[in-house]
Amino acid sequence: MTDQENLLAVLEKIAHTFNAAEIHWAVGASMLLYFHGITDVFHDIDLMMDTKDTAESETLLKELGAVKMPIPASDIFKNQYFAKWKLDGACIDVMAGMIIVYHGKEENCFFNEEDINGSARLGKEIIPLYSLQKWRYFYDLMGRDVKVRMIDDANSMIHD
Repeated sequence: MTDQENLLAVLEKIAHTFNAAEIHWAVGASMLLYFHGITDVFHDIDLMMDTKDTAESETLLKELGAVKMPIPASDIFKNQYFAKWKLDGACIDVMAGMIIVYHGKEENCFFNEEDINGSARLGKEIIPLYSLQKWRYFYDLMGRDVKVRMIDDANSMIHD
């Protein structure tokens, strides 16, 4: 099994558990780009959710066998909740109340259920996808110019 196949298998397992528990969540970052056909490269699973669901998500991840990992310090992020997990060899980042510091100003990038824009099917599970345009904005705030260009290029191909 490749790293990507393992990450997708772990995401399917998490989706099954979160969906059954009615957690409000969505995939973001590189895996979001993957589901939109923009890239085939992703190294972890990035999940967004409402802060009210973080305690239950922690319980569920622990029940699946996930182990909480240390979080490196960041000058860019001041999230209300951020946790790194390891499950079956896959790295998972869970974000809630995301705040990105841009030119010294804190930008509210909180999860909003209205910003879930579509879904993907993975095995028998539905994977909610966060807004690609919102992630373009987040990447721009983070200074991730390559990711911004990838999204812009994909959008221009759609509109040509």
